[in-house]
Amino acid sequence: MTELPALITAFTTLFIIIDPPGLAPVFIALTQGMTVAHRRAIAIRAFLVAATLMMVFLFLGEAVLGFIGISMDAFRIAGGILLFLTALDMLFQRRQARREDNAAEGQAEHHDDPSVFPLALPLIVGPGAITTVILLAGQAEGVTDLAAVAGVVIAVLLIVFLAFLASPAIERALGKTGLNIVTRVLGMLLAALAVQFVLDGLRGFGIGA
Repeated sequence: MTELPALITAFTTLFIIIDPPGLAPVFIALTQGMTVAHRRAIAIRAFLVAATLMMVFLFLGEAVLGFIGISMDAFRIAGGILLFLTALDMLFQRRQARREDNAAEGQAEHHDDPSVFPLALPLIVGPGAITTVILLAGQAEGVTDLAAVAGVVIAVLLIVFLAFLASPAIERALGKTGLNIVTRVLGMLLAALAVQFVLDGLRGFGIGA
């Protein structure tokens, strides 16, 4: 996992799942009318909460699976299927519509501070991100590998944080059409990665080896 190709794959998977460019317009909608300082404070809180949750799933997720008797290979297959469904949502734009619904709900319930809900959870740390982190932890072979995955997670979350700060410029630069194109391209890549997770899980059971 500490090899560069493995780290690039881990980074790419997490980046696609969390989708910082797609979160930028949602952040704008949730913080509409707020001052720059208030927006920055919300972005910082969302980053800290999301990072804490991701570290919990990274270091304890596999132990929880073992406690309830689920093997990593079975979880790889289930996780791959879940990620493939997420990819389909991205390709057909259903994911962004759901995010906007969650954003509207969070704005209604937490008008002053949407940093925890819906930004950190479930928009950043959603089912796909949780699944991906646990899968990556399952591929780690020691503390060094786990630390490398943790570094990748923090790197992606920092990009999300920067995307939040630069969200007005990103939205202007890409426009609605540009965001749709980026989302669909990322969806195609995620579909391929999801199939790879399923194949790895099947190999673990001696199928297709």
